[in-house]
Amino acid sequence: MRTAVEKHISMDSTTRQNTGNMEVSTVEADSSEPVRVPESVLRRDQERQEELERRRTAKESQSVSEENVAYFSATFSAEKAAIEELISGCSSAEQGKTTTAVLEEAILKTQQLQKFLNDSTMFLTQYELRQAQASLQKLQASIAELKPKKKFAFRPRNVGSGSSQQPAATPVSSGCTEKPGTGSGGSGGAAVAVVDGTVRVDTGQCGFSNAQNEVLIRRSDEIQQRDVLLSHLTNCKVRLFGSPSTLHIKNIQNCQILSGPVSSSVFIDECSGSILGFACQQLRTHNTTDSQIYLHVTSRAIIEDCQGVQFAPFSWTYEGMDNDFTISGLDPNRNNWSQVDDFNWLAAGMPSPNWNVIPEAERISSWDTAEPTS
Repeated sequence: MRTAVEKHISMDSTTRQNTGNMEVSTVEADSSEPVRVPESVLRRDQERQEELERRRTAKESQSVSEENVAYFSATFSAEKAAIEELISGCSSAEQGKTTTAVLEEAILKTQQLQKFLNDSTMFLTQYELRQAQASLQKLQASIAELKPKKKFAFRPRNVGSGSSQQPAATPVSSGCTEKPGTGSGGSGGAAVAVVDGTVRVDTGQCGFSNAQNEVLIRRSDEIQQRDVLLSHLTNCKVRLFGSPSTLHIKNIQNCQILSGPVSSSVFIDECSGSILGFACQQLRTHNTTDSQIYLHVTSRAIIEDCQGVQFAPFSWTYEGMDNDFTISGLDPNRNNWSQVDDFNWLAAGMPSPNWNVIPEAERISSWDTAEPTS
């Protein structure tokens, strides 16, 4: 039997052991409670993570953009050199079937190069874009000089009905003949206008200027890959069949102007009360009021200092337009007609009051009978 002292020692040991177990349990219980991290610390950590992700994305985007630009520059330069070699071969050789075939190959390669440029506009700077477009225009001018020159002649053309000044069928033709050294953007042509059934020939820049109440027409062989200027026109109806390189529209009042696909840019300035329709790579519109634009644009449209401008998708068609789209390099299936940037309206999340979309019920569907606003 244990003595009383032994029992006391045993009880004391058991008591200390139980007390220790309770302390451990208390510690374990305390350690199971979640640690409360201040909200400000969590917010700073989240912001740090977002900033790291933003920097990583920006670095990747810059790397991709640099790779795209490098690829574009190398490819464009190689294709340009190949076209220049074809043109050089045509220049030094006598005219014949072989030369014609080589010239057609140069034309095709130039069209493909134009399309390559159009597809690359999203990552090119304005300077790179202007340089590439200038190189293309030089190639197109060189090819134009090698094409057999057509003799100037009047040909019958039924320009349709609708205008009180426009006869049902009138001899209308013109030739934007090129003077030596003017290049694709030079002046020097004969413009033919219909005025009360008569034909007037006006020499000047490729396009039309200083006219009222007239029906004005340019054909594909006159404006193909040329810079076209329309200026100081009032109450005129203009038709441009073909693919201009650039289209300038300035000081226009109450006119209706329709153009085939434009390879690069359309510039509009000081236009009022008019209806315009065209396809282009980019559109820049300044100082324009109360006008409708039926647009096909592969990049974006820009307006500045404008009011009352309305947009709708381009809907004019004519025989041979598909071929003109091919020549222009524009993608007929890519149209950003409703993506308009207003440089005078910078309020985020609020639509600009300076432009709107033409309701479908109010859009022109038959261009043969549509008239300029009076």
